[in-house]
Amino acid sequence: MTNDIYGPFPGSREFLAGLTEGQRARYEELGTNLEVVEQRIADACAAAGRARDEVKLVVVTKTYPAEDTALLAALGVTDVAENRDQDAAPKAEQCRNLPLDWHFVGQLQTNKVRSVVRYANHVHSVDRLRLVESLSAAVLKSDRPELGCLVQVALDKDVPAAGGGAQGGVEHRAGVAPADVAALADAIAEAPGLRLDGVMTVAPLAGPLAGDPARAFAVLAEIATAVRTAHPAATMVSAGMSGDLEQAVAAGATHVRVGTAVLGVRSPLR
Repeated sequence: MTNDIYGPFPGSREFLAGLTEGQRARYEELGTNLEVVEQRIADACAAAGRARDEVKLVVVTKTYPAEDTALLAALGVTDVAENRDQDAAPKAEQCRNLPLDWHFVGQLQTNKVRSVVRYANHVHSVDRLRLVESLSAAVLKSDRPELGCLVQVALDKDVPAAGGGAQGGVEHRAGVAPADVAALADAIAEAPGLRLDGVMTVAPLAGPLAGDPARAFAVLAEIATAVRTAHPAATMVSAGMSGDLEQAVAAGATHVRVGTAVLGVRSPLR
């Protein structure tokens, strides 16, 4: 790469003039894809009787280079998400001067917590008390502000795991069972340095809600309402991806996590 696209940005004309031919082509491709996704969200909001500004687009940039993240920022994207710290940490560092809000959406091991709290503003995948404790301790040892946390809900948690019974071989989503959400939400709310932002889910792969994201997200909406009753500031509902964002918006999602529809088909993770 022969130019610096990692901000702070000059005016749009100067920025575009500084792009290489390949960067300009990718910039235009991403811009076209973003327009399509933005229209899908706008149409879904209109169909649900919601204002467009009630739904935040979070672009999932996993497996794509920091250069794409910079181009997205230049196109006006403000929220990006990653799911593996080993990829996210160097990317966030390279993009540190860009006006981006970083979301961590993958399964988080406690040995990665200290790294994640250096750049993430939101962790969507809080699924156990030990992780709450580790995040709290790491935030308190840093000089950062509160870390926003969401309880990841596994809507298929009551279905037998792979190898067990009639459902043997199914793949479960990460997260906590719906019955355990309230206790984990309370733990986050009480943990120093953490802020309970709301709940998150991914459409389940097993159980009665598998293949029916509309019903799955409706169940999440009920869970989110219960969490807000106890914690009124926990208003985030993170649900919906490239293939089911419309159903998520209809069910009240405040954040949709879209990757493929913006960035293209991903290469396999190594």
